[in-house]
Amino acid sequence: MAGRYYDIEFDESFINELRETLAYMVNPVTINIFIDDNCETCEDTIKLIKTIQDASPIKNGKKMIEVKIYNKNNPEDLKEFEKQGVERVPAVTLINGLIKYSGIPAGEEIRGFIETIMRISENDSGLEKETREELAKLNGKVHIETVITPSCPYCPYAVLLANMFAYEAYKQNNPKILSETVEAYENMDIAEKYGVMSVPAIALNGVMSFVGVPYEEDFVSYIKAAAENKLKQMAPKEEGEATGI
Repeated sequence: MAGRYYDIEFDESFINELRETLAYMVNPVTINIFIDDNCETCEDTIKLIKTIQDASPIKNGKKMIEVKIYNKNNPEDLKEFEKQGVERVPAVTLINGLIKYSGIPAGEEIRGFIETIMRISENDSGLEKETREELAKLNGKVHIETVITPSCPYCPYAVLLANMFAYEAYKQNNPKILSETVEAYENMDIAEKYGVMSVPAIALNGVMSFVGVPYEEDFVSYIKAAAENKLKQMAPKEEGEATGI
């Protein structure tokens, strides 16, 4: 792609590192890719996810990572777009669309994506006991939008935290959280809507809430406020590290 701002041509050392990491997968993980025929980065997205799948181990005669591809131009696939709430392409989803990447999870974002896969495979969000208990009690729904760029070294940490909040709520049979990673260059309208100047930037239910990587205890407080429609009473926080967009 002309002007590509990420790299999906991986050297052998990266592939070997990927194989070594994925070798510890415990349970299989399904990755869904959503595309259409006119999408500029869809082909690269498929190539990236297929590279990850190829590096995954084989157990019981099957790859531990299963990849499903849905094309918006195929009428039979439109139900899955609707079911998983996918409106933009390319999109990559996990756990029935509760974890969603709008835009290719390339560049620095690969690290957080792989760690998300590993934690789902290991059935362990890595969150504190207090956090898990709070997520089990959430009443209202929360849509987390984490705006990132492929070159941002801090963004994978914010994305992983958001993804694990969604995953833990799902594990607690309380799937009230949607974690959406928004690649800023492919979704400039969303970045502009929130006035994003630095990434990672996190909006909760349409309210900009964090710039930088949140601390887990602060993130819980804001998630609870968003679920209770009280978020506008809380000022946005700047935490951790961020980089200019």
